[in-house]
Amino acid sequence: MSATTERVLPTAGKKSFFSRPWTDYALFLILVGPNLVLLAVFTYRPLVENFQFSFFDWNLSSPTSTFVGFENYREWAARDDTWQIVGNTVVFTVAAVVGSLVLGLILALLLDRKLWGRNFVRSAVFAPYVISGAAIGIAFQFVFDPNFGLVQDLMRRFGLGAVPDFYQDPKWAMVMITVTYLWKNLGYTFVIYLAALQGVRKELMEAAEIDQAGRWTTFRKVLLPQLRPTTFFLSITVLLNSLQVFDIINVMTRGGPLGTGTTTMVYQVYEETFRNFRAGYGATVATILFLVLLIVTLVQVRIMDRDDQR
Repeated sequence: MSATTERVLPTAGKKSFFSRPWTDYALFLILVGPNLVLLAVFTYRPLVENFQFSFFDWNLSSPTSTFVGFENYREWAARDDTWQIVGNTVVFTVAAVVGSLVLGLILALLLDRKLWGRNFVRSAVFAPYVISGAAIGIAFQFVFDPNFGLVQDLMRRFGLGAVPDFYQDPKWAMVMITVTYLWKNLGYTFVIYLAALQGVRKELMEAAEIDQAGRWTTFRKVLLPQLRPTTFFLSITVLLNSLQVFDIINVMTRGGPLGTGTTTMVYQVYEETFRNFRAGYGATVATILFLVLLIVTLVQVRIMDRDDQR
């Protein structure tokens, strides 16, 4: 006499989404509904309206607007300062992303060790991140002041030659903006990398040490692959953050020198909309920037998915 048992699949007995009781839908609406409403009102609706405004010639000083089709986009592509502003945006963003990732990882590796006073140093590194960008911009105006700033004083003491004028030379002005941004936001990448280092598999590091692998080989072959998801996450968040920097530029250079020396696309949106009162053209620049961000993010996600499948 043999006994047979039926094997029940894990999905057996599960209800489909549409066969759930109405109380489940009510609970979903209560918990998620308010967030969806806020997201629709304050995120998606402005995006749609901004896209619509980009097809109008709308001056904020006038209550009327005129539909011009793609004229704003054609003007953007034909303007002499467009590609300089795009170049400024690319240079600043690349420097901000690379600098934040590299310096943040180096500091995290240094302060992951058992050192005296490391908690104080960790707090000091992270502290600028929670300070207003405008406040930091005002403070660094004195640091880079060509007459009595800290930078010019150090360069003269160590005989490093003529002090560059950070407020008149566009190249040095961009360096000044980038350094200020890195000083403010370095704590973010530092803390994320420091947390990621706590999850590194110690047995792999110990195995590399037993195999007498060098420090550089261990770092490149063992540590970096484990930090790849963190690096990918940081590259996206820092990229998005750096493309939205406004306060530091507005306080320190107002987009100058020489007109557009440090003007980025985000600052151009502000300048065209609230200084020149051209809301339609400002919406055009904002739309182009949004599309660029969307494409870059999708490419990064695609690359990460491809790496995970290997």
